[in-house]
Amino acid sequence: MIACIEELMHYDIAGDPMSALKWTRRTTAKIAAELKSLDIHVSDRTVARLLKQMGFALRVNHKKLSGAAPEDRDAQFTHIAEVRERFAAQGLPLISVDTKKKELVGRFKNAGASWARQPVLVNDHDFRSDATGIAIPYGIYDLRANRGTVFVGHSHDTPEFAVECVETWWRTEGRQRHHNAGQLAILADGGGSNAANSRVWKYALQTRLCNRFGITVTVAHYPPGASKWNPIEHRLFSEISKNWAGCPLDSYETILKRIQTTTTSTGLQVQAHLVEKTFEKGVRITDAQMRELDITKDARLPKWNYTLRPA
Repeated sequence: MIACIEELMHYDIAGDPMSALKWTRRTTAKIAAELKSLDIHVSDRTVARLLKQMGFALRVNHKKLSGAAPEDRDAQFTHIAEVRERFAAQGLPLISVDTKKKELVGRFKNAGASWARQPVLVNDHDFRSDATGIAIPYGIYDLRANRGTVFVGHSHDTPEFAVECVETWWRTEGRQRHHNAGQLAILADGGGSNAANSRVWKYALQTRLCNRFGITVTVAHYPPGASKWNPIEHRLFSEISKNWAGCPLDSYETILKRIQTTTTSTGLQVQAHLVEKTFEKGVRITDAQMRELDITKDARLPKWNYTLRPA
């Protein structure tokens, strides 16, 4: 039987020169059908078992291919490093912001495992209609202080929601922690609610942060496809994911508690707040409103970097 299979796949076998593993581009069903033509009647499952005995291995897709990198990708990373070094040297606040993955609120399966005595029973399907709501965690990570703050919304992830979170953070803890500093730097992804091309994001920063508190805001966006380099991803969000792994997010209270109890050996502390305000999509900013901005774009990379000053 094995000899017959090897003969059938003579030109369809590939192997690893550093090990005994082999692969074939034929499916088990096709091999079983060809064996049947030789009057050898076996199922595709039997073929799979025999292939395993012969040293063949299954392969899965690997997410390795990336799109073409933006032309100025390296230059932007250099610029972000310069912003970080300049604000650190001057003792000025620097925050990293982003929206974490949205979560259904209810008895749904949550990825991961926990050291529980018994498994927690959850719904067998993740239907949106079975959820009591949706959680939209917008995070702010203070790089200098190693402190995180997450605002959990329930309506839409909009630029107004993003700026509401940043403004609340600055009003309630940021300016006290940083002694009413006159400048603030924000590291953000290039898309989403804090997108580099969002008029609403820029106008809200101008009116709600710069004008209201008399603070100059410098923003640097990560290039497309580079969000994993945003510090909040690996310094805050990954730790929260580990802390609630295997725990059903059955209520907003559970979500807030899991976020607040996230700590690390390096001293990370996290606060969490529920945002009950509703934010609507489709808000537009007119050309006249854009002319109200006191904005200076970076000379080298203006599409990703700009500074807003109090009007």
